[in-house]
Amino acid sequence: MEVERTALPGIGLRHEFFTEKGQHAAVVSHVSGRRDIVIYRLHDPDTVLATLSLSPDEANGVAELLGTARIVERLADLQRQVVGLSTVQIPITAGSPYDGRTLGDTRARTRTGASIVAVIRAGAIIGSPRPDFVFQPGDLVVVVGTPEATQATATLFAEG
Repeated sequence: MEVERTALPGIGLRHEFFTEKGQHAAVVSHVSGRRDIVIYRLHDPDTVLATLSLSPDEANGVAELLGTARIVERLADLQRQVVGLSTVQIPITAGSPYDGRTLGDTRARTRTGASIVAVIRAGAIIGSPRPDFVFQPGDLVVVVGTPEATQATATLFAEG
């Protein structure tokens, strides 16, 4: 089975593959240790049918059941490659000043110096969101920058 490995800045790694029956799936290994098993629609590779989120302990248990190799070391290597930068995931809560507003409205890069590299929505990863991307409660905004810049971005999303 061929596995395509993709680094997801600020998130972790995605290992994407097709089964012998043509089913399309991926395992997203988050920096936090959480793992998502993602199943895509058969004839629409951009549509997620289901996502199974596993805690680190659950993921280890499933890995032992399947006999697969662990990738924790790879995630640690990924984090070490970006010395001096901080990656945070900022939740958009109901009532946030940017709930229902666009990424462009935040002017986050100009105001804080940090970069918004992805948004996680309902288990799906939206990489490099465009300025017209509209935030919703439950979104996790993946921000990369210096520790000061990422903290300023968290404050921006909480307070405006």
